[in-house]
Amino acid sequence: MSTWHFSNEVRNKIASTGPLGQAWLDELARDTSGDVDGHPAMTADVEEVEVVVAHQERITLRVGDVFVKLDADRSRLDVEVEAMTMPPVPTPEILWRKPHELALAALPGTALGRLGQPSPSSPAAWAAAGAAVRTLHDAPLPPWRSRKLDGLASQLDSECEWFVANKVLPADVVTHNRRLAEGALRPSTLVFMHGDLQVCHIFVDGDEVTGILDWSEGGQGDALWDLAILTMGHPEHLSDVVAGYGTDVDLDVVRGWWSLRCLLATRWLVEHGYGPAEEYPEVALLRSQP
Repeated sequence: MSTWHFSNEVRNKIASTGPLGQAWLDELARDTSGDVDGHPAMTADVEEVEVVVAHQERITLRVGDVFVKLDADRSRLDVEVEAMTMPPVPTPEILWRKPHELALAALPGTALGRLGQPSPSSPAAWAAAGAAVRTLHDAPLPPWRSRKLDGLASQLDSECEWFVANKVLPADVVTHNRRLAEGALRPSTLVFMHGDLQVCHIFVDGDEVTGILDWSEGGQGDALWDLAILTMGHPEHLSDVVAGYGTDVDLDVVRGWWSLRCLLATRWLVEHGYGPAEEYPEVALLRSQP
């Protein structure tokens, strides 16, 4: 196994997340042979550690072709591991599992796209993603409900108040998006929902889906939530996804989920250090909703 090399910048970024990051660094130092002052020894066979995501609740690191996920809430990793073994769609290989740590093999190919950036993938790749989502939704239900959709109405109240109080958006824009969001909060047939189907969580090679990442929000839920999260920020590919999905989709509900997701996510992003709200794709989407 390769020795992991942490630059001071990476080490400090992990440690700055608080107890989660510091505890993991301490454990790694204890478990690594040949440490020097608690730092992994340098050898000829070294993998650079890259921080993908880092905040108080969750850290994701890339070490060569291995992704290591650390989570303060071990139940999220428990759900992710179980959910990954159930659906008839490709998922990453699990390399090892500890109470607050999960290591996954990298998927082949590249992400379908990134929020806030033009997608490099073809319409056929987006349609293939839609077909993969339909396969997931047609699969037998897991025995648990996704917690992603719990308490949305009450969250919507507080988040809309935050937008107006902090003057992130004009009150009329917030009211308009709230009305769209409330339209998505309707009874629906339960499916096996991924729960966090961001465009960067689907990997493709050419026009073929090679895998789907990040299953910690998986469970019983609303099919259109998944379609909305996948296409949020990429409305030009909504028709491609629906074509691959292969059944009628209420586009007004999809757009309502766009508004709700953006209204609920923005304060969290601000509070977790992702920069000023006015720069977020989520805020741009709220401004553009017809």
